[in-house]
Amino acid sequence: MAIDLEVLKSERDRLKEGLREAEGELRKLEAQLKVLRQREIQTKREIEAVSTLIDIKDSREPKAE
Repeated sequence: MAIDLEVLKSERDRLKEGLREAEGELRKLEAQLKVLRQREIQTKREIEAVSTLIDIKDSREPKAE
């Protein structure tokens, strides 16, 4: 049984379009991931800064015994 050339070309075009859509969605997700990673880094820095301030404050207060 012979495979129709037009059917193959149509299938190839459909697959290429699906690939373009998947690539576009991937770029969008990668951009969102970058934003989330930056937010994570910023939050970790803020936690570290606040922790440092807490440590400084604790070291300056007299210990109750």
